[in-house]
Amino acid sequence: MRIAIVGVTGMVGGVMLQVLEKSQLKVRELLLVASEKSIGKKILFQNEEHQVIGLEEALERKPQIAIFSAGSETSKIWAPKFAQADCYVVDNSSAWRMDKNIPLIVPEINAEALKAHHFIVANPNCSTIQMVMALAPLHLAYGLKRVVVSTYQSVTGSGVAAVRQLQDERICRPSPTKFYPHTIDLNLIPQGGDFLDNDYTSEEMKLVHETRKILGEETIAITATVVRVPVLGGHSESINAEFKKDFEIADIKNKLKHFPGIVLQDEPEKHLYPMPKFAEGKDAVFVGRIRRDFSQANTLNMWVVSDNLRKGAASNAIQIAEYISKAFIH
Repeated sequence: MRIAIVGVTGMVGGVMLQVLEKSQLKVRELLLVASEKSIGKKILFQNEEHQVIGLEEALERKPQIAIFSAGSETSKIWAPKFAQADCYVVDNSSAWRMDKNIPLIVPEINAEALKAHHFIVANPNCSTIQMVMALAPLHLAYGLKRVVVSTYQSVTGSGVAAVRQLQDERICRPSPTKFYPHTIDLNLIPQGGDFLDNDYTSEEMKLVHETRKILGEETIAITATVVRVPVLGGHSESINAEFKKDFEIADIKNKLKHFPGIVLQDEPEKHLYPMPKFAEGKDAVFVGRIRRDFSQANTLNMWVVSDNLRKGAASNAIQIAEYISKAFIH
């Protein structure tokens, strides 16, 4: 197939190339696409040099699938143009996620929501993906009633400028560009995204709205607190989930253990539990610290960790493209 990666010079775009190399997609022609300042740059893929091109040229060359990771504004303008040219667009930005006509997909959970006429497909927010991966099999069995989540999100979720700020602060070097409003090294910043009129942040409300859409259940009560932490790769989440039905902890672990894409790490006596240090560079969602909440009926606590650049972004997008390839492109 002819596949375009739009935003290839960005942090997520680079990881998309790594994931694509090992994916099941048969790439006959790869179009590497970026902004004007990067046109002409050469990038190695499968031991072959590819030259970065612009969006106009990419559209003229008629890719069958285009995976976008170039920001909401670019997606709003260009995704419809590619879709009108019968190109399936997998978009990693927030531009289309809450559009009722566009599916928001985590393949292990709701791939069946994706139909042949959906030429734009939304990739969920990184923190949403790992949370719904852990909650989906439990929701099917017990029915989710309420979720309280606190996230501990790495600086890679904010992009290159945030990573530079942390690295500069770590070695006490003045940072030429300060992404966060406060020091991030040896600190926690209780803000992800912009503050909204309800005093929650945009990142917090994504967890609310996207989770309901993916699980297909608008009645789930969800509240979130997003915290940025001085970690380079991997988001962590403390999740408190209340269900309509009671459960046994052994059954919870068994369901998670056998759900595709989940790795159960829950042996506290051996100090085995998920940590971002060991999730970095991996595609799985790691779940541990599973225990009953004794303060309330039918309620569970768990700790969920995943690499936000992989399953939280690039890997999930490539999985969607693989599904599209198998189901709709012949």
